[in-house]
Amino acid sequence: MPDDTTTNPTEPLSFLQRLQTVAKDLTQFRSQPPGRQWKLALGLLVGLLFVTWGLYDWLQKDITLDIDGQKVVVGTFSHSVAEVLQEKEITLAEKDKVEPSPETALTDGLTVHIIRAFPVSLVVDGQRKEIVTTPVFVKDLVEQTSIKLQPKDRVEPSLETLVDKPGQVRIVRVQEKEIVENEPIPFRTESKPDDSLEKGLQKIVSRGKNGIVRQATKVIFEDGQEVKRELISQEIVQPPVNQVVAMGTIDQVSRGGLRFRIKEALYMTATAYTHTGRNTASGAYPEVGMVAVDPSTIPMGSKLYVEGYGFARAADRGSSIVGDHIDVFVETEQDARRWGKKNTKVYVLDE
Repeated sequence: MPDDTTTNPTEPLSFLQRLQTVAKDLTQFRSQPPGRQWKLALGLLVGLLFVTWGLYDWLQKDITLDIDGQKVVVGTFSHSVAEVLQEKEITLAEKDKVEPSPETALTDGLTVHIIRAFPVSLVVDGQRKEIVTTPVFVKDLVEQTSIKLQPKDRVEPSLETLVDKPGQVRIVRVQEKEIVENEPIPFRTESKPDDSLEKGLQKIVSRGKNGIVRQATKVIFEDGQEVKRELISQEIVQPPVNQVVAMGTIDQVSRGGLRFRIKEALYMTATAYTHTGRNTASGAYPEVGMVAVDPSTIPMGSKLYVEGYGFARAADRGSSIVGDHIDVFVETEQDARRWGKKNTKVYVLDE
């Protein structure tokens, strides 16, 4: 009949059950006959082995270390999160996060999350601030800095964006202003024929006057710089008054008993020059009846009638003869001084 003090080492016993069995066998060891003691000793040895293994298994805990998403399972005899971090030589920076807290007691199967902090640049009001943080939404990051957002400010990236790596957050200060200004409305020019003026001449019958328009404009500024203008409304405060100009229509004139047709008449400043020893720009030797002109005003070769001088031909030019300036040729220097400088009417003849 089997002794009820012996144990079957193959039975699945708990650590405490094994420890109780070994203790019981020890108390019975000396009371057994010599023939039984060796069997009991063998049982004690097996029991002690199981107790030792059970004690090791009971004291060691398998936990998971999750460092920024990188997971590793480790065995440890540490009692708290802080101890296992020290055992595994895991150093924490000031802003790093540990979940659960370092004071938490370790239990088998526990996962310890370690979230490393990283730098984020916050650009606002012309300044750059460096912030060290763990993953956080932009909205919460801004709140941490006590920066006051105005209703129209723009945040890049948006407030709902999760910041989970080094980068930059920019706050753009947006302002809108309404500006009311008076702007001129340019007057227009009306022309009407006038049969009392030669063709090419004109005179102002009534002067024009600019109008005034009042405009309301919305101006958008970003970080103090204007980026957009939008017209909101406009009101004509004073309408413009058109200018009326009389345009000459006479294309025939009489001078010295001669009647001739004209292309146009021009009011010009006339000076005089005399012999220089050089030919004119047309290659001809200068003589009375030749006039130096600006070719952009009077084409070279044009036939002219210059009041106070007579019939002439545009046959010369000079660097000082520009626009409404002509230079008539006279025979002597004395004639040139006598002519001087005068305003005169010049007719470009219709050949």
